Amino acid sequence: MLKIRLKRLGRKKKPFYRIILIDSRKKRDGKAIKEIGFYNPLSKSHQLDIRTIDKKLTQGVQITKTVKDIISKYYK
Repeated sequence: MLKIRLKRLGRKKKPFYRIILIDSRKKRDGKAIKEIGFYNPLSKSHQLDIRTIDKKLTQGVQITKTVKDIISKYYK
């Protein structure tokens, strides 16, 4: 099953996340199938490829709660 979830980057106490498409059985920081965007919780900045996300959701890809919250903020 494919999922859209966060991949942690950055250093200690300075997190930075990429929003990726990955197989659900892979590690959190494993190799992604596709990078869809990023999220920086310190500056609250984010960038998303909404077209790709919409396309994948219609194909049945699961999405994590955290990414769902980020996307809902993007649509406002």
